[in-house]
Amino acid sequence: MSLLVLVVIAYPLILVGISLWRSRNVKSHADFMVAGRNVPVLLLVGTLVCTWIGSGSLFGGAGLAYRVGIAKLWFSFGAWVGLVVAFFLAARVRRIAQYTVPDLLEQRYNPAARLLGTLAIVLAYVTIAAYQFRGGGWILSIVTDGAITPTQGMLITAAVIVTFTALAGMVSIVTVDILNGILITGAILLALPYLVFTNGGVGEILAALPAGHTTVLGGHNVLWVFGVALPTFLLLLGESGMYQKFNSARNEGAARKAVIGMVLGVVLIETTLALTAIVGRAVFPGLVEEMTVVGVAASETVILFIAAHGLPVVLGAVLLAAAVAIVLSTGNTFLLVPSTNVSHDIYERFISPDASEAKKLALQRAFVVLFGGIGLVLLTQFDTVLAMALYAYSLVGASLTPALLACFLWKRVTPAGGVACIAGGMGSILGISVLSRMGVDFTVTLGGAPFDFANYEYIVIPAVITSITLMVVVSLLTKPSPEEKWAPFFARAEAEPAAEV
Repeated sequence: MSLLVLVVIAYPLILVGISLWRSRNVKSHADFMVAGRNVPVLLLVGTLVCTWIGSGSLFGGAGLAYRVGIAKLWFSFGAWVGLVVAFFLAARVRRIAQYTVPDLLEQRYNPAARLLGTLAIVLAYVTIAAYQFRGGGWILSIVTDGAITPTQGMLITAAVIVTFTALAGMVSIVTVDILNGILITGAILLALPYLVFTNGGVGEILAALPAGHTTVLGGHNVLWVFGVALPTFLLLLGESGMYQKFNSARNEGAARKAVIGMVLGVVLIETTLALTAIVGRAVFPGLVEEMTVVGVAASETVILFIAAHGLPVVLGAVLLAAAVAIVLSTGNTFLLVPSTNVSHDIYERFISPDASEAKKLALQRAFVVLFGGIGLVLLTQFDTVLAMALYAYSLVGASLTPALLACFLWKRVTPAGGVACIAGGMGSILGISVLSRMGVDFTVTLGGAPFDFANYEYIVIPAVITSITLMVVVSLLTKPSPEEKWAPFFARAEAEPAAEV
Protein backbone atom coordinates (compact mmCIF):
# COMPACT_ATOMS: atom_id res chain seq x y z
CA MET A 1 0.00 0.00 0.00
CA SER A 2 1.43 3.40 -1.02
CA LEU A 3 2.00 6.17 1.48
CA LEU A 4 -0.67 8.33 -0.19
CA VAL A 5 -3.33 5.65 0.16
CA LEU A 6 -2.27 4.89 3.73
CA VAL A 7 -2.59 8.54 4.76
CA VAL A 8 -6.00 8.99 3.13
CA ILE A 9 -7.33 5.91 4.91
CA ALA A 10 -5.59 6.32 8.27
CA TYR A 11 -6.29 9.99 8.95
CA PRO A 12 -10.11 9.69 8.96
CA LEU A 13 -9.83 6.66 11.25
CA ILE A 14 -7.77 8.72 13.69
CA LEU A 15 -10.41 11.46 13.68
CA VAL A 16 -13.23 8.99 14.27
CA GLY A 17 -11.23 7.53 17.15
CA ILE A 18 -10.89 11.00 18.69
CA SER A 19 -14.63 11.51 18.20
CA LEU A 20 -15.40 8.25 20.01
CA TRP A 21 -13.20 9.32 22.89
CA ARG A 22 -14.79 12.78 23.11
CA SER A 23 -18.33 11.39 22.84
CA ARG A 24 -18.07 10.38 26.51
CA ASN A 25 -18.40 14.07 27.40
CA VAL A 26 -21.75 14.51 25.67
CA LYS A 27 -24.24 14.53 28.55
CA SER A 28 -27.01 16.69 27.11
CA HIS A 29 -28.52 18.06 23.92
CA ALA A 30 -26.80 21.40 24.64
CA ASP A 31 -23.42 19.64 24.77
CA PHE A 32 -24.13 18.15 21.35
CA MET A 33 -25.28 21.46 19.83
CA VAL A 34 -22.89 24.03 21.33
CA ALA A 35 -20.32 22.01 23.33
CA GLY A 36 -21.68 23.28 26.64
CA ARG A 37 -20.84 26.93 25.72
CA ASN A 38 -17.29 26.39 26.97
CA VAL A 39 -15.05 26.48 23.87
CA PRO A 40 -11.83 28.54 24.28
CA VAL A 41 -10.62 30.98 21.62
CA LEU A 42 -7.96 28.77 20.03
CA LEU A 43 -10.31 25.85 19.46
CA LEU A 44 -13.01 28.22 18.24
CA VAL A 45 -10.66 29.74 15.66
CA GLY A 46 -9.70 26.30 14.40
CA THR A 47 -13.26 25.11 13.97
CA LEU A 48 -14.46 28.38 12.38
CA VAL A 49 -11.67 28.27 9.80
CA CYS A 50 -12.19 24.58 9.05
CA THR A 51 -15.92 25.07 8.63
CA TRP A 52 -15.45 27.69 5.93
CA ILE A 53 -12.54 26.04 4.06
CA GLY A 54 -14.38 23.11 2.49
CA SER A 55 -14.74 21.34 -0.83
CA GLY A 56 -16.02 24.59 -2.30
CA SER A 57 -12.50 26.02 -1.77
CA LEU A 58 -10.55 22.81 -2.41
CA PHE A 59 -12.32 21.85 -5.64
CA GLY A 60 -14.66 24.59 -6.90
CA GLY A 61 -12.47 27.54 -5.88
CA ALA A 62 -9.19 25.91 -6.90
CA GLY A 63 -10.69 24.83 -10.22
CA LEU A 64 -11.88 28.38 -10.85
CA ALA A 65 -8.39 29.73 -10.05
CA TYR A 66 -6.84 27.21 -12.45
CA ARG A 67 -9.19 28.34 -15.25
CA VAL A 68 -9.38 32.14 -14.75
CA GLY A 69 -6.35 33.03 -12.62
CA ILE A 70 -6.03 35.56 -9.84
CA ALA A 71 -9.53 36.89 -10.56
CA LYS A 72 -10.75 33.82 -8.68
CA LEU A 73 -10.04 35.69 -5.46
CA TRP A 74 -13.22 37.71 -6.06
CA PHE A 75 -15.01 34.46 -5.21
CA SER A 76 -13.27 34.52 -1.82
CA PHE A 77 -13.28 38.29 -1.37
CA GLY A 78 -17.02 38.37 -0.69
CA ALA A 79 -16.52 36.13 2.34
CA TRP A 80 -13.59 38.22 3.57
CA VAL A 81 -15.75 41.34 3.60
CA GLY A 82 -18.45 39.35 5.36
CA LEU A 83 -15.97 38.34 8.05
CA VAL A 84 -15.26 41.99 8.81
CA VAL A 85 -18.98 42.57 9.36
CA ALA A 86 -19.20 39.36 11.44
CA PHE A 87 -16.53 40.74 13.77
CA PHE A 88 -18.96 43.44 14.93
CA LEU A 89 -21.83 40.97 15.35
CA ALA A 90 -20.09 38.08 17.14
CA ALA A 91 -20.27 39.47 20.68
CA ARG A 92 -23.93 40.46 20.30
CA VAL A 93 -24.81 36.98 19.06
CA ARG A 94 -23.02 35.38 22.02
CA ARG A 95 -24.68 37.79 24.50
CA ILE A 96 -28.16 36.77 23.33
CA ALA A 97 -27.00 33.17 24.00
CA GLN A 98 -29.40 31.25 21.81
CA TYR A 99 -28.49 27.99 20.09
CA THR A 100 -29.30 28.48 16.41
CA VAL A 101 -30.03 31.11 13.76
CA PRO A 102 -33.75 30.18 13.74
CA ASP A 103 -33.74 30.92 17.50
CA LEU A 104 -32.61 34.45 16.65
CA LEU A 105 -35.16 34.76 13.85
CA GLU A 106 -38.07 33.84 16.12
CA GLN A 107 -36.88 36.13 18.91
CA ARG A 108 -36.69 39.09 16.49
CA TYR A 109 -39.63 38.16 14.25
CA ASN A 110 -42.04 35.26 14.91
CA PRO A 111 -42.42 31.45 14.76
CA ALA A 112 -43.05 31.56 10.99
CA ALA A 113 -39.58 33.07 10.53
CA ARG A 114 -38.12 30.19 12.56
CA LEU A 115 -39.83 27.60 10.35
CA LEU A 116 -38.88 29.25 7.06
CA GLY A 117 -35.32 29.81 8.25
CA THR A 118 -35.03 26.17 9.23
CA LEU A 119 -36.27 25.06 5.81
CA ALA A 120 -33.76 27.30 4.01
CA ILE A 121 -30.89 26.02 6.15
CA VAL A 122 -31.81 22.37 5.66
CA LEU A 123 -32.05 22.76 1.87
CA ALA A 124 -28.75 24.61 1.56
CA TYR A 125 -26.70 22.84 4.19
CA VAL A 126 -27.54 19.31 3.13
CA THR A 127 -26.41 20.34 -0.36
CA ILE A 128 -23.12 21.70 1.02
CA ALA A 129 -22.57 18.54 3.07
CA ALA A 130 -23.27 16.49 -0.05
CA TYR A 131 -20.46 17.95 -2.09
CA GLN A 132 -18.06 17.10 0.72
CA PHE A 133 -19.09 13.48 0.07
CA ARG A 134 -18.31 13.97 -3.62
CA GLY A 135 -14.94 15.52 -2.80
CA GLY A 136 -14.00 12.63 -0.55
CA GLY A 137 -14.99 10.20 -3.29
CA TRP A 138 -12.67 11.98 -5.72
CA ILE A 139 -9.78 11.82 -3.27
CA LEU A 140 -10.16 8.08 -2.70
CA SER A 141 -10.57 7.34 -6.41
CA ILE A 142 -7.56 9.41 -7.46
CA VAL A 143 -5.11 8.10 -4.85
CA THR A 144 -6.09 4.50 -5.62
CA ASP A 145 -5.87 5.07 -9.42
CA GLY A 146 -9.50 4.09 -9.80
CA ALA A 147 -9.38 0.92 -7.68
CA ILE A 148 -12.02 2.66 -5.55
CA THR A 149 -14.59 4.19 -7.87
CA PRO A 150 -15.84 7.74 -7.29
CA THR A 151 -19.21 6.34 -6.22
CA GLN A 152 -17.66 3.88 -3.77
CA GLY A 153 -15.41 6.61 -2.42
CA MET A 154 -18.38 8.94 -2.05
CA LEU A 155 -20.29 6.32 -0.02
CA ILE A 156 -17.24 5.65 2.18
CA THR A 157 -16.79 9.39 2.79
CA ALA A 158 -20.47 9.84 3.60
CA ALA A 159 -20.33 6.98 6.10
CA VAL A 160 -17.26 8.44 7.83
CA ILE A 161 -18.69 11.97 8.04
CA VAL A 162 -22.08 10.77 9.28
CA THR A 163 -20.46 8.53 11.91
CA PHE A 164 -18.09 11.27 13.02
CA THR A 165 -20.88 13.84 13.36
CA ALA A 166 -23.39 11.56 15.04
CA LEU A 167 -21.00 10.43 17.76
CA ALA A 168 -20.36 13.68 19.62
CA GLY A 169 -21.62 16.65 17.61
CA MET A 170 -19.98 19.98 18.38
CA VAL A 171 -17.75 18.49 21.10
CA SER A 172 -15.91 16.28 18.62
CA ILE A 173 -15.90 18.93 15.89
CA VAL A 174 -14.11 21.61 17.91
CA THR A 175 -11.66 19.02 19.28
CA VAL A 176 -10.37 17.76 15.93
CA ASP A 177 -10.65 20.99 13.97
CA ILE A 178 -7.63 22.52 15.66
CA LEU A 179 -5.62 19.55 14.35
CA ASN A 180 -7.23 19.91 10.93
CA GLY A 181 -6.51 23.63 10.84
CA ILE A 182 -2.82 23.16 11.63
CA LEU A 183 -2.52 20.40 9.03
CA ILE A 184 -4.29 22.37 6.29
CA THR A 185 -2.27 25.55 6.90
CA GLY A 186 1.07 23.77 7.12
CA ALA A 187 0.48 21.64 4.02
CA ILE A 188 -0.40 24.46 1.62
CA LEU A 189 2.29 26.81 2.98
CA LEU A 190 4.88 24.12 2.22
CA ALA A 191 3.42 22.98 -1.12
CA LEU A 192 3.21 26.39 -2.82
CA PRO A 193 6.87 27.48 -2.52
CA TYR A 194 8.11 23.97 -3.35
CA LEU A 195 6.04 23.91 -6.53
CA VAL A 196 7.21 27.38 -7.57
CA PHE A 197 10.94 26.98 -6.96
CA THR A 198 11.23 23.48 -8.41
CA ASN A 199 9.66 24.69 -11.66
CA GLY A 200 11.90 27.61 -12.51
CA GLY A 201 10.84 30.22 -9.98
CA VAL A 202 8.31 33.03 -10.12
CA GLY A 203 9.46 34.37 -13.50
CA GLU A 204 9.08 31.02 -15.25
CA ILE A 205 5.68 30.46 -13.70
CA LEU A 206 4.38 33.88 -14.80
CA ALA A 207 5.71 33.37 -18.33
CA ALA A 208 3.90 30.03 -18.63
CA LEU A 209 0.49 31.36 -17.58
CA PRO A 210 -2.19 32.26 -20.16
CA ALA A 211 -2.82 35.93 -20.89
CA GLY A 212 -5.25 37.37 -18.35
CA HIS A 213 -4.38 34.98 -15.54
CA THR A 214 -2.64 37.74 -13.61
CA THR A 215 -5.21 40.47 -14.30
CA VAL A 216 -7.74 41.64 -11.74
CA LEU A 217 -10.84 40.67 -13.73
CA GLY A 218 -9.37 37.78 -15.72
CA GLY A 219 -11.22 38.80 -18.86
CA HIS A 220 -14.60 39.11 -17.11
CA ASN A 221 -16.69 42.15 -16.28
CA VAL A 222 -17.95 43.75 -13.07
CA LEU A 223 -21.25 41.85 -13.12
CA TRP A 224 -19.31 38.59 -13.07
CA VAL A 225 -17.46 39.87 -10.00
CA PHE A 226 -20.77 40.53 -8.25
CA GLY A 227 -22.06 37.15 -9.36
CA VAL A 228 -19.21 35.19 -7.75
CA ALA A 229 -18.51 37.47 -4.75
CA LEU A 230 -22.05 38.16 -3.58
CA PRO A 231 -22.99 34.53 -2.78
CA THR A 232 -19.94 34.03 -0.54
CA PHE A 233 -20.49 37.41 1.17
CA LEU A 234 -24.13 36.62 1.87
CA LEU A 235 -23.50 33.00 2.88
CA LEU A 236 -20.79 34.01 5.35
CA LEU A 237 -23.12 36.46 7.07
CA GLY A 238 -25.96 33.92 7.15
CA GLU A 239 -23.77 30.93 7.97
CA SER A 240 -25.64 29.13 10.71
CA GLY A 241 -22.66 27.01 11.68
CA MET A 242 -20.66 30.15 12.41
CA TYR A 243 -23.38 31.63 14.63
CA GLN A 244 -23.86 28.28 16.37
CA LYS A 245 -20.13 28.24 17.09
CA PHE A 246 -20.25 31.83 18.39
CA ASN A 247 -22.77 30.46 20.88
CA SER A 248 -20.27 27.74 21.81
CA ALA A 249 -17.76 30.36 22.98
CA ARG A 250 -16.99 30.81 26.67
CA ASN A 251 -18.03 34.45 26.54
CA GLU A 252 -18.60 37.44 24.27
CA GLY A 253 -14.93 38.41 24.19
CA ALA A 254 -13.90 34.92 23.09
CA ALA A 255 -16.41 34.99 20.24
CA ARG A 256 -15.10 38.30 18.96
CA LYS A 257 -11.42 37.34 19.25
CA ALA A 258 -12.15 34.12 17.38
CA VAL A 259 -13.41 36.11 14.40
CA ILE A 260 -10.06 37.90 14.15
CA GLY A 261 -8.31 34.54 13.99
CA MET A 262 -10.86 33.32 11.47
CA VAL A 263 -10.22 36.31 9.19
CA LEU A 264 -6.47 35.71 9.22
CA GLY A 265 -6.79 31.96 8.72
CA VAL A 266 -9.37 32.08 5.94
CA VAL A 267 -7.57 34.81 3.94
CA LEU A 268 -4.24 32.99 4.24
CA ILE A 269 -5.55 29.55 3.30
CA GLU A 270 -7.87 30.61 0.46
CA THR A 271 -5.22 32.85 -1.11
CA THR A 272 -2.57 30.14 -0.89
CA LEU A 273 -4.92 27.51 -2.33
CA ALA A 274 -5.74 29.81 -5.25
CA LEU A 275 -2.06 30.60 -5.90
CA THR A 276 -1.22 26.88 -5.76
CA ALA A 277 -3.90 26.14 -8.36
CA ILE A 278 -2.62 28.99 -10.57
CA VAL A 279 0.93 27.64 -10.36
CA GLY A 280 -0.58 24.26 -11.22
CA ARG A 281 -1.92 25.79 -14.43
CA ALA A 282 1.62 26.79 -15.44
CA VAL A 283 3.16 23.43 -14.48
CA PHE A 284 0.34 21.15 -15.67
CA PRO A 285 -1.45 23.10 -18.45
CA GLY A 286 -3.02 19.99 -19.98
CA LEU A 287 -5.53 19.66 -17.15
CA VAL A 288 -7.69 22.39 -18.68
CA GLU A 289 -8.91 19.97 -21.35
CA GLU A 290 -8.59 16.65 -19.55
CA MET A 291 -10.92 14.49 -17.52
CA THR A 292 -9.55 12.77 -14.43
CA VAL A 293 -9.99 9.20 -13.29
CA VAL A 294 -13.11 10.37 -11.47
CA GLY A 295 -14.75 11.45 -14.73
CA VAL A 296 -14.88 15.20 -14.09
CA ALA A 297 -12.99 18.20 -15.37
CA ALA A 298 -9.41 17.83 -14.16
CA SER A 299 -9.30 21.52 -13.25
CA GLU A 300 -11.51 20.87 -10.21
CA THR A 301 -9.07 18.27 -8.90
CA VAL A 302 -5.90 20.28 -9.55
CA ILE A 303 -4.84 20.33 -5.87
CA LEU A 304 -5.12 16.54 -5.69
CA PHE A 305 -3.19 16.21 -8.97
CA ILE A 306 -0.42 18.42 -7.58
CA ALA A 307 -0.28 16.31 -4.40
CA ALA A 308 0.02 13.10 -6.42
CA HIS A 309 2.32 14.27 -9.24
CA GLY A 310 3.96 17.59 -8.37
CA LEU A 311 5.36 17.07 -4.88
CA PRO A 312 7.68 14.64 -3.08
CA VAL A 313 5.81 11.64 -1.68
CA VAL A 314 5.87 12.81 1.94
CA LEU A 315 4.76 16.37 1.15
CA GLY A 316 2.14 15.04 -1.26
CA ALA A 317 0.83 12.78 1.49
CA VAL A 318 0.59 15.73 3.89
CA LEU A 319 -1.33 17.78 1.29
CA LEU A 320 -3.71 14.89 0.66
CA ALA A 321 -4.24 14.52 4.41
CA ALA A 322 -5.08 18.23 4.44
CA ALA A 323 -7.59 17.63 1.64
CA VAL A 324 -9.18 14.88 3.73
CA ALA A 325 -9.28 17.23 6.72
CA ILE A 326 -11.00 19.91 4.62
CA VAL A 327 -13.69 17.50 3.45
CA LEU A 328 -14.36 15.97 6.86
CA SER A 329 -14.28 19.15 8.93
CA THR A 330 -16.72 20.96 6.65
CA GLY A 331 -18.98 17.97 6.10
CA ASN A 332 -19.55 17.35 9.80
CA THR A 333 -20.54 20.96 10.54
CA PHE A 334 -22.92 21.10 7.61
CA LEU A 335 -24.65 17.95 8.85
CA LEU A 336 -24.67 19.08 12.47
CA VAL A 337 -26.39 22.40 11.74
CA PRO A 338 -29.52 21.15 9.89
CA SER A 339 -29.92 18.24 12.30
CA THR A 340 -29.79 20.77 15.15
CA ASN A 341 -32.40 22.89 13.40
CA VAL A 342 -34.83 19.99 13.07
CA SER A 343 -34.35 18.62 16.58
CA HIS A 344 -34.20 21.98 18.36
CA ASP A 345 -36.09 24.44 16.13
CA ILE A 346 -38.96 22.17 15.10
CA TYR A 347 -39.23 19.12 17.36
CA GLU A 348 -38.33 20.74 20.69
CA ARG A 349 -39.95 24.09 19.87
CA PHE A 350 -43.26 22.97 18.35
CA ILE A 351 -43.79 19.23 18.86
CA SER A 352 -42.37 18.12 22.21
CA PRO A 353 -41.00 20.97 24.38
CA ASP A 354 -40.69 18.64 27.36
CA ALA A 355 -38.83 15.85 25.56
CA SER A 356 -36.02 14.25 27.56
CA GLU A 357 -32.37 14.98 26.80
CA ALA A 358 -31.90 11.38 25.67
CA LYS A 359 -34.80 11.61 23.22
CA LYS A 360 -33.60 14.90 21.73
CA LEU A 361 -30.09 13.53 21.33
CA ALA A 362 -31.38 10.37 19.66
CA LEU A 363 -33.54 12.38 17.29
CA GLN A 364 -30.70 14.68 16.26
CA ARG A 365 -28.42 11.74 15.61
CA ALA A 366 -31.13 10.10 13.51
CA PHE A 367 -31.43 13.25 11.39
CA VAL A 368 -27.66 13.36 10.89
CA VAL A 369 -28.00 9.93 9.27
CA LEU A 370 -31.12 10.90 7.30
CA PHE A 371 -29.60 14.10 5.93
CA GLY A 372 -26.50 12.17 4.92
CA GLY A 373 -28.71 9.93 2.80
CA ILE A 374 -30.58 12.88 1.29
CA GLY A 375 -27.26 14.52 0.45
CA LEU A 376 -26.26 11.49 -1.62
CA VAL A 377 -29.47 11.84 -3.63
CA LEU A 378 -28.86 15.58 -4.21
CA LEU A 379 -25.49 14.82 -5.80
CA THR A 380 -27.32 13.53 -8.88
CA GLN A 381 -28.68 17.03 -9.62
CA PHE A 382 -25.39 18.94 -10.15
CA ASP A 383 -22.42 18.48 -12.46
CA THR A 384 -19.73 20.41 -10.58
CA VAL A 385 -18.82 21.37 -7.04
CA LEU A 386 -18.78 25.04 -8.04
CA ALA A 387 -22.38 24.86 -9.26
CA MET A 388 -23.53 23.13 -6.05
CA ALA A 389 -21.64 25.63 -3.92
CA LEU A 390 -23.02 28.76 -5.56
CA TYR A 391 -26.63 27.50 -5.60
CA ALA A 392 -26.40 26.62 -1.90
CA TYR A 393 -24.64 29.87 -1.03
CA SER A 394 -27.25 31.83 -2.97
CA LEU A 395 -30.14 30.10 -1.19
CA VAL A 396 -28.82 31.05 2.24
CA GLY A 397 -27.59 34.44 1.14
CA ALA A 398 -30.82 35.59 -0.49
CA SER A 399 -33.22 34.29 2.15
CA LEU A 400 -31.54 34.23 5.56
CA THR A 401 -28.77 36.83 5.46
CA PRO A 402 -30.82 40.01 4.80
CA ALA A 403 -33.34 39.06 7.49
CA LEU A 404 -30.60 38.12 9.94
CA LEU A 405 -28.60 41.30 9.39
CA ALA A 406 -31.75 43.38 9.76
CA CYS A 407 -32.18 41.86 13.25
CA PHE A 408 -29.01 43.68 14.34
CA LEU A 409 -28.91 46.69 12.02
CA TRP A 410 -32.47 47.96 11.40
CA LYS A 411 -34.83 48.65 14.29
CA ARG A 412 -37.74 49.31 11.90
CA VAL A 413 -37.84 45.81 10.40
CA THR A 414 -41.08 44.04 11.40
CA PRO A 415 -42.02 40.38 11.81
CA ALA A 416 -44.00 40.49 8.56
CA GLY A 417 -41.03 42.08 6.77
CA GLY A 418 -38.63 39.44 8.05
CA VAL A 419 -40.90 36.58 6.98
CA ALA A 420 -41.47 38.16 3.56
CA CYS A 421 -37.69 38.49 3.11
CA ILE A 422 -36.96 34.83 3.91
CA ALA A 423 -39.88 33.55 1.82
CA GLY A 424 -39.06 35.84 -1.09
CA GLY A 425 -35.39 34.93 -1.26
CA MET A 426 -35.97 31.20 -0.95
CA GLY A 427 -38.90 31.29 -3.38
CA SER A 428 -36.87 33.24 -5.94
CA ILE A 429 -33.95 30.78 -5.94
CA LEU A 430 -36.19 27.71 -6.13
CA GLY A 431 -38.63 29.31 -8.57
CA ILE A 432 -35.97 30.51 -11.02
CA SER A 433 -34.22 27.12 -10.87
CA VAL A 434 -37.41 25.16 -11.55
CA LEU A 435 -38.63 27.47 -14.32
CA SER A 436 -35.22 27.41 -15.98
CA ARG A 437 -35.29 23.62 -16.07
CA MET A 438 -38.74 23.88 -17.69
CA GLY A 439 -37.32 26.01 -20.49
CA VAL A 440 -37.98 29.56 -19.29
CA ASP A 441 -35.15 31.87 -20.41
CA PHE A 442 -33.79 34.30 -17.81
CA THR A 443 -31.09 35.75 -20.07
CA VAL A 444 -30.75 39.54 -20.11
CA THR A 445 -28.37 41.53 -22.30
CA LEU A 446 -26.50 44.22 -20.35
CA GLY A 447 -23.82 46.38 -21.92
CA GLY A 448 -23.88 44.21 -25.01
CA ALA A 449 -23.16 41.00 -23.07
CA PRO A 450 -25.76 38.29 -22.27
CA PHE A 451 -26.25 37.22 -18.63
CA ASP A 452 -28.32 34.16 -17.73
CA PHE A 453 -29.73 34.97 -14.30
CA ALA A 454 -30.74 31.34 -13.83
CA ASN A 455 -27.07 30.38 -14.01
CA TYR A 456 -25.38 29.57 -10.70
CA GLU A 457 -23.00 32.52 -11.14
CA TYR A 458 -25.80 35.11 -11.29
CA ILE A 459 -28.94 33.64 -9.69
CA VAL A 460 -28.25 35.34 -6.36
CA ILE A 461 -28.63 38.83 -7.91
CA PRO A 462 -32.40 38.75 -8.72
CA ALA A 463 -33.09 36.70 -5.60
CA VAL A 464 -31.44 39.09 -3.16
CA ILE A 465 -33.03 42.11 -4.86
CA THR A 466 -36.42 40.43 -4.39
CA SER A 467 -35.85 39.52 -0.74
CA ILE A 468 -34.52 42.93 0.33
CA THR A 469 -37.27 44.77 -1.55
CA LEU A 470 -39.95 42.66 0.12
CA MET A 471 -38.38 43.16 3.55
CA VAL A 472 -38.24 46.95 3.21
CA VAL A 473 -41.67 47.43 1.61
CA VAL A 474 -43.55 45.05 3.92
CA SER A 475 -41.81 46.46 7.03
CA LEU A 476 -42.71 50.03 6.11
CA LEU A 477 -46.31 49.01 5.48
CA THR A 478 -46.72 47.20 8.81
CA LYS A 479 -46.70 48.31 12.44
CA PRO A 480 -43.23 48.81 13.98
CA SER A 481 -42.07 46.25 16.52
CA PRO A 482 -42.09 47.30 20.21
CA GLU A 483 -38.75 48.20 21.76
CA GLU A 484 -38.55 45.02 23.82
CA LYS A 485 -38.53 43.06 20.55
CA TRP A 486 -35.44 44.70 19.08
CA ALA A 487 -33.59 46.03 22.16
CA PRO A 488 -31.54 42.84 22.88
CA PHE A 489 -30.09 42.95 19.36
CA PHE A 490 -28.84 46.53 19.80
CA ALA A 491 -27.34 46.28 23.29
CA ARG A 492 -23.75 46.57 22.08
CA ALA A 493 -24.57 49.44 19.73
CA GLU A 494 -25.98 51.49 22.63
CA ALA A 495 -23.16 50.64 25.07
CA GLU A 496 -20.30 50.98 22.57
CA PRO A 497 -21.22 53.29 19.69
CA ALA A 498 -17.84 52.81 18.02
CA ALA A 499 -18.63 49.13 17.45
CA GLU A 500 -21.66 49.87 15.29
CA VAL A 501 -21.46 48.80 11.66
